[in-house]
Parts: sequence; structure tokens; C-alpha cells
Amino acid sequence: MSKSVTRSLNAQLLFSQIIAVVSSVAVFLGVLAAGNYTVEHYYMSPANVSSRKAAIYAEFASYVRSGQFTGQNEGAVAAFNRSHRYADIAVYPAGTPNSSLIASYYGKLYPMTFSDGAYAITIVDSSDRHERTINTVLATVSGIIVFTVVQLGYTGKLTRRILALSRKAAQVSAGDMDTPITAEGGDEIAALADDIDTMRRSVIERLGSEKRAWEANSELITAMSHDIRTPMTSLLGYLELLNGGGLSEGQREAMTASAYGKARELKDLTDELFRYFLVFGRTELQLDNQRYDAPMLLSQLLGEAAFELQDQGFTVVQPPFTDSGAVVTDAMYVKRVVDNLVSNIRKYADPASPVVLSAERRGPELSVVFSNTVRRGGSHVESSKIGVRTCEKLMQIMGGRFTVTNDGEHYAAEFTLPVED
Repeated sequence: MSKSVTRSLNAQLLFSQIIAVVSSVAVFLGVLAAGNYTVEHYYMSPANVSSRKAAIYAEFASYVRSGQFTGQNEGAVAAFNRSHRYADIAVYPAGTPNSSLIASYYGKLYPMTFSDGAYAITIVDSSDRHERTINTVLATVSGIIVFTVVQLGYTGKLTRRILALSRKAAQVSAGDMDTPITAEGGDEIAALADDIDTMRRSVIERLGSEKRAWEANSELITAMSHDIRTPMTSLLGYLELLNGGGLSEGQREAMTASAYGKARELKDLTDELFRYFLVFGRTELQLDNQRYDAPMLLSQLLGEAAFELQDQGFTVVQPPFTDSGAVVTDAMYVKRVVDNLVSNIRKYADPASPVVLSAERRGPELSVVFSNTVRRGGSHVESSKIGVRTCEKLMQIMGGRFTVTNDGEHYAAEFTLPVED
């Protein structure tokens, strides 16, 4: 990050966690102390303890009478204790010699009549354990709530800073390149804001560079327009002479050959211009898609390609296309692809070997293949590969594919188009 970090988010997070822990422990201990004080001084006051023991005594007396239990029936006493989680009763014979010691330990001996005579019982009320457990739970929950609130306060502040940074970045992405992006503080968020602002300035500089590049492209157009006008002027001159008459047969043939050469020169210049702007231009092509009968379209495109190659001295093998179907495409751009392939064959193919132009339907695709033998001492790949890249982009735009295979001797280029019945 370009901006120095004076206080990292990790340090801030650690500091907030320390505050949260200290606060939550303080609240936990405070709630626990207050609850324990309440249990000790109110719930366990002598009056409340006596009241609860009286209720337990009355319930146990009713239990003994209903069951006609003897004072020696330890099982009946144990069953009562099990059914009362926080009450514990012990039975002693009446007049037991240790009654004063027992009373001092348990607080009081209560007389109880069993079916076999009089006994004394002790009652232990331990229900304060339940109250202390509830108090501990409340103290724990209070501590967790305080810890969560402190942490949410920190993360909420952090989230608001991030959202503010996000809004500023959204303004830049919407085109407001003049709004600086800043964030308060000396942590990673502030450093990130500084980095994004650096990117914003870089984009402004890049846009300036693209503008200069576009101006350079305009200069290229001007220069190529001059290059195009030169052979165009010569071509028009030849055609005017041919149209004027008065030329011998030899002169007419020479003029025709020169005009054809200038036309080829014009075509190469315009193709180069087209390829340049197709590959490096900033706008997408607008297609004029129409529905064509596949055999008719192939007959015209491959027929023209075969005628041009044969005119250049190549032997062309063109198996008949026997399938049927229709393609929805822009015929002009398909012809651009075919023209590129023909141009490559003229430059790099071996005239002594046949050039094969084949087409077939494979399911939902129409496949067209141009294959040839590579001329010895030559290369089938242009240094810039602009022709291949042009074909790839054109076929991608039209929903098809363009692939090239080469084993050093044989070169094949295939393009496909979606086909339907």
C-alpha cells in the first residue's frame, strides 16, 4: 500500500477485544455479586428458610400418613428425598442422645409421628443452589451481551467506513473521475483508499493515452487514405484509357493487367485497414444478419474462392456439398473470413499441391475447411497474426468458431457457423 499504516486494523481489533473482555468480566462479576447478595440476605433469610421448611414438613407428614410408613422405613424416606430435588430429610429415634449435636448442625429437630411411634426429623433446604445457578446464568448472559455490544460498536464503525469508501469508488466507476477518494485514519482502510485514488489518477492518465492513441489512429487513416488514392488514381486512368478506345490489342492487354494489379493493390490496402480496426478498434461490429440457404451461400463463397485461387495457378479440389440447411449470418463478414484464408493460401501455400475447399454439416454446425500444403522455405503464420485474429474475432461475433491446425507440412483452417433446418 502506498500510504503508511500507523495503526493497523489488527491492533484496533485487539484493543476493542480487550475493552470488550474487561467490560464483560466487570458486568459478570457485578451481576453475580448482586445476585449472591440477594440470595444470602433475602432468599436465605431465617424467616424465608423457616417458611420453606414448614411447607416441606407438612408435605412429608402427609406423605407418612398416607403410606403408614414406620420410622425405620429408610426406603420410603429416600423415595421422598428423590422426588424433592432441593429437600433432604433424615429420621432419628425420639430421645436420641445426640439430639443437641444434631440440632446444632441441621438447625432444628422436628417431631414426627410414624405408624410405629414418635420420631424426630431434620430438614435441609438446599434450594439456594437453584437460585445461585440462575444468578450465574444471568451474570454470564449479561457479560456476553456487553461483549457483543462493544464488538458490534467497533465493527459497525468499521463497516460504515468501508461503505463510505465503497460509495466513493462507485462514483468513480459511474464516471465521476474528478472526485478524490480518501478515508480518515492511519489503518489499512485509509491506505486502501489512497491506493484506489492512485488507480483513479492512473485511469485518468490512461484515458489521456487512449485519446492520444485514437488521434494516432486518425493519422493512420489519413496516411492510408493517401496510399489508397495513389493506386485508385492510376486505376481510374487505366480505365479511362481503356474506355476511350483507339488502343491496340497489346496495349489493351497491358492496360488491363495494370488495372488488375492496381485493383489487387487496393484490395490488399483496404483488407489491411479493415483487419487493423477490427482487431484493435474500440467498438463492436454491427451485424446485418440474414437467413441464407447453406448450399447456395457455400456455392457462391467457395466458388469465388476457387476461381481466384485457380486464377493464381493453384489446383483446387472442391468436394460437393450434399447436405441441406440454413444459416442466419452476415454474409459480408463470412466473405471477409474467406478472403483472409484465400490471401493466406496465395502467400504461403505450395502451388504444386492441391488446395482442398470442403464443407459438411455436423449436427447443429456447418463446418468449412480450407487445407493446403505449406510452401517450402515459407511460413504460414503472419508475424502479427492479424489475419488469424481477425477471423477468430469475426467468427466469435457471428456465433461460430475458427481454428487452425499445422503440422509443419499441412495447414488447415476451419470455421463453423450455426445451422438450422
